[in-house]
Amino acid sequence: MAHTFNTKYPSIDDLKIKAQKRMPRFAFEYLDGGCNEDVNLIRNTSELREVQLKPNYLRSHQGSSLKTSLFGIEYAAPFGIAPVGLQGLMWPNAPEILAKAAFQHNIPFILSTVTTSSIERVSELTEGKAWFQLYHPAESSLRDDIIKRAEAAECPVLVILCDVPTFGFRPRDIRNGLAMPPKMSIQNVLQVLGKPAWALNTLRYGQPNFETLKPYMPKGLDLKQLGKFMDQTFSGRLNAERIKPIRDMWKGKLVIKGVASHEDAEEAIRLGLDGIIVSNHGGRQLDAGESTIRPLESIAQKYGDQITVMMDSGIRSGPDVARSLASGAEFTFMGRSFMYGVGALGKQGGDHTISLLKAELQQVMEQLCCEKVSDFPNHLIK
Repeated sequence: MAHTFNTKYPSIDDLKIKAQKRMPRFAFEYLDGGCNEDVNLIRNTSELREVQLKPNYLRSHQGSSLKTSLFGIEYAAPFGIAPVGLQGLMWPNAPEILAKAAFQHNIPFILSTVTTSSIERVSELTEGKAWFQLYHPAESSLRDDIIKRAEAAECPVLVILCDVPTFGFRPRDIRNGLAMPPKMSIQNVLQVLGKPAWALNTLRYGQPNFETLKPYMPKGLDLKQLGKFMDQTFSGRLNAERIKPIRDMWKGKLVIKGVASHEDAEEAIRLGLDGIIVSNHGGRQLDAGESTIRPLESIAQKYGDQITVMMDSGIRSGPDVARSLASGAEFTFMGRSFMYGVGALGKQGGDHTISLLKAELQQVMEQLCCEKVSDFPNHLIK
């Protein structure tokens, strides 16, 4: 298919500005904010952008290819769409828009347990190519049932999340009533009325729900009861005893997301996982933690020959992807960048954002004289 590129929005920052104008404030702040004082949210991108790359201008160059092999699958680019909760709240039908775009561009899309489309629907849209992120249930029977559904949907990769032992403390969401339990205040209603495109699309697609979790939820929960259900149903803290039965049950590739230390990387290897995503949840969980680029390089250097090392958090552009790959990541994921795209451009947002990132990354590779994605570390200035 012909992919669209809207020249009015030639950067992720342009998409962010447009998205903010089209989304109710409570929805935009849920997407855009970190936790506590946003220290680690800001640090993620600022410290990543301290990474510098070395060009080679006088070498012969046969051209650059974005193609990347990951877990035996060749993708069209070394980046994918990270799991994001409550996507349909931020922009109606967002997970389906992004899943379709990812499939058409041949990049991975990871569906969150707590987003607003079901495993089955996203599998249908992507012909079984979407990954699934499991937010760990408290009950093993619920865990096993969700894993069986992901297997039946032919998900090639299961991602388990380790960096949400508690919900992040997010002052904006608390003020806006988006903490658990959520509430729709008069102020929030007025915000909705001021964003007609968002409101009309919400009417069209319906109130967002946790579609994957619907079969397990009692009918007719009010918002307070929903909050209680979520607190009782999920227990985000992972350990070896919780990971072992998942590894035994899941026959596909198993990845853990949220690794930020050598100790956790070593435990993932010991437990037989196939990959780790070095991540701090986009700066939404631990404001006093490191930026993701800081542990990435040493983790990749020490363990990269034993396990596939990937990265997300703080990546906002093609040059950011290049910096991450040069620092040792084999693959990268972004969440906010794609949601800004959908918030700004609706149905065209996924296609445009992927096309934009591909164009930016291609330009960096040509500039560096970097022919393959695996050559990026040769261009890192130590």
